[in-house]
Amino acid sequence: MTELRVITAGESHGPAEVCVLEGIPAGLVIRAADIDLDLARRQRGYGRGGRMSIETDRCRFVAGVRRGRTLGSPVCVLVENLDYTNWLDVMSPEPAGAPSDRLPSTVTVPRPGHADLSGAAKYGHIDIRDVLERASARETVGRVAGGSVCKRLLAEVGVHVRARVVRIGSVTAAADADPTDPRSIDWDAAEASAVGCDDAAASAAMCAAIDRARDAGESLGGIIEIWCWGACPGLGGYARMDERLDGRLLGAVASIPAIKAVELGEGFANAGKLGSEVHDALVLRREDEARWITRETNRAAGLEGGMTTGMPIVVRAGMKPIPTLTTPLPSVDIARMEEAPAHVERSDVTAVPAARVVGEAMVAIVMAGAYLAKFGGDSMPETQRNFEGYVQSIGGAA
Repeated sequence: MTELRVITAGESHGPAEVCVLEGIPAGLVIRAADIDLDLARRQRGYGRGGRMSIETDRCRFVAGVRRGRTLGSPVCVLVENLDYTNWLDVMSPEPAGAPSDRLPSTVTVPRPGHADLSGAAKYGHIDIRDVLERASARETVGRVAGGSVCKRLLAEVGVHVRARVVRIGSVTAAADADPTDPRSIDWDAAEASAVGCDDAAASAAMCAAIDRARDAGESLGGIIEIWCWGACPGLGGYARMDERLDGRLLGAVASIPAIKAVELGEGFANAGKLGSEVHDALVLRREDEARWITRETNRAAGLEGGMTTGMPIVVRAGMKPIPTLTTPLPSVDIARMEEAPAHVERSDVTAVPAARVVGEAMVAIVMAGAYLAKFGGDSMPETQRNFEGYVQSIGGAA
C-alpha cells in the first residue's frame, strides 16, 4: 500500500511556509505556476485584511521535482513570507539574551476563541506569540500548496475538486444545485465572485454584510461547500475505522482553523427525516447487452459505509467568525493576572472565501491519499495501470 503523508511547517511571520509530501509517485507533471494559481485564490476574497496587501504568495520546489516532473522522492514546496523582513528581530531563531529580556512584541493577553490560552498552557509558554504564530491561518498556505499537488494527481484519474461559499453571516445563497450533477453549479461565477459565491445577488449582499461588520469592529463566519466528482466507487473501507473515507474527509476539513461544523451533503437535515427520504434507491440500467447499477439521487453525498459510491462527494463546513476583533472582548493578562482587553492582531473581517480554497486542498489531500492507498504505484504509469484495471474489473458496479 502506498501511503501519502503530508506535513506543513512555518510560522505566520517566520521566513516561509513549507509543505512536504511523501508518497507522490514519480512522473507526475507539475509546475510551480499551477500551485501559484491556488495560492492566489486563497489570498483573494472580500473582507481580507492588510496582510494580503503585503504578501504575493509564490512557491518554489526545493526537493522532489526535476524538469517539471516528480521524482518519487518527497516533494518539498516552499512559499516565502515577504512580511518576515519586518519581523526579523521578533522572529529570529537566535537566543534573545537573559530570560528576563522581554521583546516589545511579547503577547500576554489571549484572544477569546483563539488557540492562545490553551496553547500557552499546553506548551508552558509565557509569550503567547509562540502560540499564535503557528495557530494563525497563515499556516494554511502550506496546505493549499500540498493540496494543489494532489489536485494534479487526481486530475490524472479524472477527479475534480471545487468549492463555493454558500453563506456569510446571515446571508445565504440560493440552494438550487443538483447533488448528482456538479455542472448544476456555475463554477466560473463562483470564481469571479469577490466572496466565492455563484449566486450574484447573495454575493452582493455578503459584501454589504462584511462592510457592516468591519464598521462595527466585528467579524463574520459562514459556510463553504466542497465538491469532489469523478471518483470511482470503492475508495476507503469499512473493515477498519481509520479506513472510513467519510471520517477522514470530515476530520480533514474540520482541522481547518475556525471550522466548527462539518457535514456530508445535508447530513444534519437528514437526521430529522424518515429513512425512505434519506437513502438512495438502487436502479438497474440496461443498454443493449450491458447492465449496470446506479442511483438517481445522491442524498448520501457520495459515500456509503465509509466508501465512495461513484456519485459526487459533497462536504459542507461551518466556519466561526474570526476571533481577532478590532473591538476586543474582555480577557486576562496571564503575566500579571489582571483583567485586560484581548490582544489585537492584524486580521481579516472574514476568511470564508479563503476557507473554500483550503477546503478544496484538504479534500484533495484525502482523496489523493485514498487513490494511492488503493492503487499504489511508484510511478504515475503504474498507478494509472492499476486504476484502469480496477475500473474495468468492476464494470458497471457503481
